[in-house]
Amino acid sequence: MMFLRYAIYRFITMLLTLWVVSLLIFVIINLPPGDYLSNQIAELRATGQAEGVAKAEFLRTEYALDRPIWEQYLIWVGMAPGPQGWYGLIQGNFGWSFEFDRPVDEIVGDALWLTVLVNLAAVLFVYVVALPLGVLAAARSETWVDYSAAFVGYLGLATPNFLLALMLFYYGNKYFDLPIGGLMDPRFEGQPMTWDKVYSILIHLIVPTFVIGTSGAAAMMQRLRANMLDELSKPYVETAKAKGLAPAKLLAKYPLRMAFNPFVADIGNLLPSMISGSVLVSVVLGLQTIGPSLLTALKSQDQFLAGFILMFVALLTLIGTMVSDLLLVLLDPRIRYGARNG
Repeated sequence: MMFLRYAIYRFITMLLTLWVVSLLIFVIINLPPGDYLSNQIAELRATGQAEGVAKAEFLRTEYALDRPIWEQYLIWVGMAPGPQGWYGLIQGNFGWSFEFDRPVDEIVGDALWLTVLVNLAAVLFVYVVALPLGVLAAARSETWVDYSAAFVGYLGLATPNFLLALMLFYYGNKYFDLPIGGLMDPRFEGQPMTWDKVYSILIHLIVPTFVIGTSGAAAMMQRLRANMLDELSKPYVETAKAKGLAPAKLLAKYPLRMAFNPFVADIGNLLPSMISGSVLVSVVLGLQTIGPSLLTALKSQDQFLAGFILMFVALLTLIGTMVSDLLLVLLDPRIRYGARNG
């Protein structure tokens, strides 16, 4: 019952935070002077294209871009009626992309689930690699195992993602016959899901998963090693050793459990940080994720497309943070509901 109350409290907090984030995103997107349509109107007038100017002026009115900024925000979110009535983000309208001349949901439809898939695979890679290497490095501190793990970690942190992508782009295809670019074979794009399509996606996931997850795994491995060494130096570990507890059981029951908290807490940061950090990798590897669309939208000031993608990343962040908070409450007996609520 207490956990359910805390979960409801965190959900309400997440919704309020998302509202504040939406306000910040809208303000920041509109900070640069002008917008896509005003820039287009200026270019059309300079070249004397009256028909194009009329269409752009119509779109400005149709999407309330001629109204005060505060009213534009309320209409975009769906908290005030616009030219199309009560029809904003809350009602499921993601807006119109002026750059691509299509609804935003058509542009990001397939890219959204592919983005989540790629980054979930990268997060899984981070945990599968960082957990055993971090624990092994701490348990074999100042040995060749520790030094080897540290070398791998520093190499992962020092190598730029785009450079690693280019290397795997070439050598992965040359020596392991891995597919080049994209997240599926072109013949499966726009087709219903089949086992052949699933297999194609899984094969195409190998390179981007490794590229996107390498730096995160290296950083988390170093952090876990440091936390484990700190826990292993505490008196309760010496007491457990004196009682004859087996080394493997000792590591799993006490130090690892205490050092594992940052792993759980990082759930809220891993997904969005990987999405934002994989934009360049997506361009290099030709991935059909939201990264290239976000880059294009920000460059062209396509505010509805950029705003929705940033809101999507913010939502992932908040959901991840809420999940990590709930898991921490369940995993760590030192955390109390009342203390966190206060």
